[in-house]
Amino acid sequence: MSRKEDKAKDDNKDIKDQVEEVMDNAIDEVDEKGENADEQVDTKAQELTEEELIKEDLQKEKDKFLRLFAEFENYKRRTSKERLELFKTANQEVMTAMLPILDDFDRAMNELNKSGDENLLKGIALIHNKFKETLKAKGLERMEVEQGSDFDSEIHEAITQVPAPSDDLKGKIVDVVEPGYKLGERIIRYPKVVTGK
Repeated sequence: MSRKEDKAKDDNKDIKDQVEEVMDNAIDEVDEKGENADEQVDTKAQELTEEELIKEDLQKEKDKFLRLFAEFENYKRRTSKERLELFKTANQEVMTAMLPILDDFDRAMNELNKSGDENLLKGIALIHNKFKETLKAKGLERMEVEQGSDFDSEIHEAITQVPAPSDDLKGKIVDVVEPGYKLGERIIRYPKVVTGK
């Protein structure tokens, strides 16, 4: 080999060494900046993480509070509804006990109408009306069932079936044996009826 070639090789080697050195320096600088940047990112991440944790805890407490508040509102609504229902039906036992007396009173009025004694009829009618109005004021309501109405097993109690006197009464109510009563919206005695077949 000639000297020129050796010198060219050495120059190439020197240039190669210089390039590698510059690259190593650049890599070291990038690594140092990266480490500093990582430290800054870690510090910011810790700060954000603590802040996020506090926000998350606050949100959980808000949710817990809102759920507790909603549960309490539901409890208040439910208990007030139960209380109203209790007030409406508190006298159900008394009303149920009064129904046979009311039935007897109705039968007595029918018999008094047949007797023809006007003074006796007026006195008993006043007491009968007062009794009915007092029960009505307490929430008792008579269920209106008439002959020829459609039979509904949800609101009528069929005690027997008889041959229908006419074709239009088949499957319908032929007679009402005992009237039904409601207390508020609740049926406390179903009307007893005879149906046609």
